[in-house]
Amino acid sequence: MSQPDSFKVTRKENWACKLKKSLYGLKQSPHQWYKRFDKFMIEHGYTRSQFDNYVYFRKLFNGSFIYLLLYVDDVLITLKSKVEIDKLKAQLRTEFEMKDLGKAKKILGMEIQRDRRKGTVYLTQTQYLKKILQRFGVDGKTKPVSTPLAPHFKLSASMSPCTEEKHKYMVQISYANAVGALMYAMVCTRPDISHAISMVSRYMHNSGKGHW
Repeated sequence: MSQPDSFKVTRKENWACKLKKSLYGLKQSPHQWYKRFDKFMIEHGYTRSQFDNYVYFRKLFNGSFIYLLLYVDDVLITLKSKVEIDKLKAQLRTEFEMKDLGKAKKILGMEIQRDRRKGTVYLTQTQYLKKILQRFGVDGKTKPVSTPLAPHFKLSASMSPCTEEKHKYMVQISYANAVGALMYAMVCTRPDISHAISMVSRYMHNSGKGHW
């Protein structure tokens, strides 16, 4: 890295510093962190999922599986046995500084709801979607519908702005950001809006008031 201001060595100002440790914020830091975490998990008998490199699992002696999901520096551990979960937490503490947040209630914008009587787990994004409505100024201005996109509702390129006035109107609207925000909900908990999102995303390069 370049020598920091006020800490440059006299007559060696053009020299670079060799880092002994990756610092937070550098381009290579996330990669170095993942390599360290991956090495630790593999050494402790965990297998990296071939479908998602941030999912690790291990089969226990009783035939059950323990799963660990990693997102940057957030970890979610799932297993029926709390004893085994505590063992994994203890192992992680020997290598990493950790803060135990207890039972998972929220992960990546998704709320986790449990019904222990029925033995079910639900994922919702109620708060995330409410924030989206508020962010784009449509909270309280929309009506619920039975389907995300009615069959008679058609979108086309003819709805794109054709005058300077209409262009100026759409410049003030974050159309692409809104579609992107809904895409995240679609991927996580709302596959029912997939078709609607695929339709509106076709016009992100030149969206009009009708598309919005």
